[in-house]
Amino acid sequence: MSSVVQVAVGVILGADGRVLVSRRHQDAHQGGLWEFPGGKIEPGESLEQALARELAEELGIEVLAASFWFTQTFAYPDKQVALQICKVHQFRGEPCGLEGQPLRWLHPDELDPQSFPAANRPIIEALQNMPSTKLPSPPLYLIADPARCPAGCFLPTLEQALSAGVRWIQLRAKALDQAAYLALAREVLVLTRAHEAKLLLNGAPTLLEEVPADGIQLSASRLAALQGKVLGPHTGLWGASCHDLAELQAAEAAGVDFALLSPVYPTASHPGAPTLGLDRFAALVRQTRVPVLALGGLSPDRVPELMKAGAAGIAVLGGILEADDPGQAVAAYLAALA
Repeated sequence: MSSVVQVAVGVILGADGRVLVSRRHQDAHQGGLWEFPGGKIEPGESLEQALARELAEELGIEVLAASFWFTQTFAYPDKQVALQICKVHQFRGEPCGLEGQPLRWLHPDELDPQSFPAANRPIIEALQNMPSTKLPSPPLYLIADPARCPAGCFLPTLEQALSAGVRWIQLRAKALDQAAYLALAREVLVLTRAHEAKLLLNGAPTLLEEVPADGIQLSASRLAALQGKVLGPHTGLWGASCHDLAELQAAEAAGVDFALLSPVYPTASHPGAPTLGLDRFAALVRQTRVPVLALGGLSPDRVPELMKAGAAGIAVLGGILEADDPGQAVAAYLAALA
């Protein structure tokens, strides 16, 4: 068998939730089957360059915003391929089959795996079970810890952040006992409900029996305590805090909706602690299908490179809670995510 063929694949997402697929020519490899557009990465090309070139050549569109999703390898009898799968969020132009190939926009539930090459079928499975569709928009996750605010300022700071556009909050308060945590959670829930925002509690799932929040954030230790068990069906959001590949794999196996991966950059709260860095963060994101949010040492100017590296969003703690103007800080992060 020859060496692995590297292929850039574009999962082109429409505003209505449908995805674009094209049909292979009958005389091509796997001819007559539908596929996600893309093509071979040429020597010296980056994934980003190959994706832009292939979609321009095949469809006549200009890619404006895309993010890496995951890698899928597959061995056919005659060759082995490694699909580098990217979500295309924005593009310029009207897609058309420049090579004479038929095109269709289909909802993920309309995708028939038997009508696609075997190597494409995991993409269909991922689309049909895509937890990222549950994630709040914009993808800015505020980790709210009262210990990071002066006494009496925590709830007013949250109000400022919510008024500025935060729609997703995790209440983390390790310094509080359970009774005090639940009391604070009830107050925070009132604020989030008023702004139609999501609230996740950091702790045991049984906390939801006391406070009807929108989900649970599992610490790395609680994730490990699952010992490979899969979370049952749930309507809320379940997150997991991860720091390495093993924890990301455990999060994916457990069936969480998203993972936090940290620390990406140095933080003031943990000076000198080991960090992932951008390249390692990107490499880890490529090895999981769980949407990954970047955490640790983030500033608005670093957001674009993280999103380009495959982050599904960002999580912020001190950058908002400890800002002189939390509302302005939120606006800066949101502008970087736009």
